[in-house]
Amino acid sequence: MQIRTGLVVFFVLLFATVAVHSQTTTKKKTTATKVAAAAKARADSIAAAAKADSLKRIAQQKALADSISRADSLAKAIEDSLKMFKWRTVENTAFAVGERLVFDVSYGPITAGEAVMAIPRYETIAGRTCYRVEFTVKSLKSFDWIYEVRDQYLTFVDSQAIAPLRFEQHIREGTYRRDFTADFDQVRNIARTSEGDHPIPEYVHDIMSAFYYARTLEYSGMKPGDYVTLYNFYKDTSHELRVKFLGRQELEVAAGTFKTIVVEPLVKEGGLFKSEGRIVIWLSDDERKIPVRVNTKVVIGSIDVELKQYSGLAGPLRSRIK
Repeated sequence: MQIRTGLVVFFVLLFATVAVHSQTTTKKKTTATKVAAAAKARADSIAAAAKADSLKRIAQQKALADSISRADSLAKAIEDSLKMFKWRTVENTAFAVGERLVFDVSYGPITAGEAVMAIPRYETIAGRTCYRVEFTVKSLKSFDWIYEVRDQYLTFVDSQAIAPLRFEQHIREGTYRRDFTADFDQVRNIARTSEGDHPIPEYVHDIMSAFYYARTLEYSGMKPGDYVTLYNFYKDTSHELRVKFLGRQELEVAAGTFKTIVVEPLVKEGGLFKSEGRIVIWLSDDERKIPVRVNTKVVIGSIDVELKQYSGLAGPLRSRIK
């Protein structure tokens, strides 16, 4: 009985040991399987992420390549367009380097200052030959105590197209100060100013270049009321500028007596004077079309600018009577 009981205990222990070993082995196998499955899943996830990242990079690279290609195409189109651009040619017998015009500036009956318009030399701007045009207005010393003026305008006018490539304005009036510059890219139609970049129409003018361009126009076939339309850029905007033909008149000033053409620039803003009304200009009625007189309204009264001296003209002044 004891022997059988011992055998039973022995077999029970043996069975338990085998069972435990079997469970341990099974657990190890299960754990190993899970670890392997987890590792495989992780590897698959990494591979999928790597593939997705690779595809994303490929897509980004393709998008970048397409963008570069479009930019290259646009740049080439612009370059081709610029190469095709042809500057206009304006016939000019009105003015030349060396011209110098001197004016008295009167406020009512008082001679208040002097103005000078001059073309002292050529200059090169952006590879183009330009007239350097200078316009200065100074009040007389005797008038400074009332209102001191020291204004200077510069415009660099392309000698072929009679259009500005650069404009400078330096205003000194009483306590008021203003300095402004604009570079005109007439090919790309952009004005790059000291206050920002702005689009411009073809062959836009500053107010000075517009005046010199107006001197090249032919007025012989015009009737009173006829006009020529230009565009004038000032500050940040291009304004329509009409040069209206008013007729003809004989006029006497300090420089002599002249047959003249009378025109009126209809300008909204940006004139050589702070106009509150009409600006009327008398030009010599000949090939030179030099300004003989300018009358402009100001806040109180009017300003008259009359020619007193001239030199260095492009040719004879046939309109002078005496």
